[in-house]
Amino acid sequence: MENGVLKKCGCATSEVQQETETPTNITIKGILGLLMSNIDGGDKRRAISLGMGDPTAYSCFHTSAVVEDAVVDTLRSQKFNGYCPTSGLPQARTAIAGYLSRNLPYKLSPDDVFVTAGCTQAIEVALSILARPGANILVPKPGFPIYELCAAFRHLEVRHFDLMPDKGWEVDLNAVEALADHNTVAMVIINPGNPCGNVYSYEHLRKIAESARKLKIPVIADEVYGHLAFGGKPFVPMGVFGSIAPVLTLGSLSKRWLVPGWRLGWLVTTDPNNAFKSPKVVERIKKYFDICGGPATFIQVFIEFLLWRKELRIFCFFFPLNWAPSLAENIVCTKVELMCQAAVPRILEQTEEVFFRKTLSILKQSSDICCDRIKEIPCITCPHKPEGSMALMVKLNLSKLKDISDDIDFCFKLVKEESVIILPGLTVGLKNWLRITFAAEPSSLEEALGRVKSFCQRHSNQQERH
Repeated sequence: MENGVLKKCGCATSEVQQETETPTNITIKGILGLLMSNIDGGDKRRAISLGMGDPTAYSCFHTSAVVEDAVVDTLRSQKFNGYCPTSGLPQARTAIAGYLSRNLPYKLSPDDVFVTAGCTQAIEVALSILARPGANILVPKPGFPIYELCAAFRHLEVRHFDLMPDKGWEVDLNAVEALADHNTVAMVIINPGNPCGNVYSYEHLRKIAESARKLKIPVIADEVYGHLAFGGKPFVPMGVFGSIAPVLTLGSLSKRWLVPGWRLGWLVTTDPNNAFKSPKVVERIKKYFDICGGPATFIQVFIEFLLWRKELRIFCFFFPLNWAPSLAENIVCTKVELMCQAAVPRILEQTEEVFFRKTLSILKQSSDICCDRIKEIPCITCPHKPEGSMALMVKLNLSKLKDISDDIDFCFKLVKEESVIILPGLTVGLKNWLRITFAAEPSSLEEALGRVKSFCQRHSNQQERH
């Protein structure tokens, strides 16, 4: 039937199949779905997932009540049920631009910001507007597999450069320069790191920018975990080095405000030298947004509550997001403005630094627990203690296990026997490693890692057991 239709249309079946073939890339949600389906229904213990970067699954991570109230009031106003500009509401773009500019050596314009349906859409847009026939993109390994999936749909070749665990998961810049050629359109960095939990220093980020300048390529900076840094190094936005190499900054509300289900993100051209304007990249972005919808209008109005008005306080140390487009200087005080002003006191008085400090404190405590319990399990080791984000990578030593063939086998047997979900390292690019999400209640983390320890003891070879 399908072939008959293709023939009537004058299409060669093999050519169409090649063009429409579904990518076979592994995805985090795909693997987690398979693992969850493997849970033993007869196990009376609760299932504990340390596989998904969604902190809201645990009661210790919840957004501020004032944030929720602001959204409810905006929705009930019945003023924001219609369409909004495809690049985002002007007040949302202004808020993001102003907020991000606080930690940059230059000021962003609202026109630099594009509001997206979460950071995933920002990734999809970035790769789509850079793709061209024969192009390739440099992506970290380990990394976030959505980049590979989006690249596959755009027929964009992915070339992986290594992150070095013995150097705090820094980028192997020699490998980057060896991989790049005249068809390379960008390199991706993720900071704070997912899945490694690393935070890059100012010096290392500068070296990355200098390498990008040498290669004449932009940097795609995935900062969805921006400001979730609780170790010795502060978070530094890649946009700080935008004058060295142009940067596309990607981010969202999801992690820092603990609202991943709201699907509100952004793509920002942090490019003070206007490099993106000469090849008309910005023009392509604007056109692309005409065909893809962003987040709900009322959520975008809320962004102004959350970011723009907060700028009136000194939030330099804990500021979160990176958004850009803006409001014209001669904007009039509309009903939207009045509504925003009405919400200002609640936002400024109730959503204070304590909210962010509390999140960082819990993440620091949970990461410490995670590392301490891992030390008690002989077959897994953590080469670098996490300094940020919500996950870490641990190496699996198969020589200490008698009947485990690889990381996939480990994770499927673990969930079957212990009802604990951990992500196989292969999913993020490292075979025989594991990604553990520590954004969980301390008690749940203790219990889950205790079960992992029991599992490893049960599967250890005889020499280890005695």
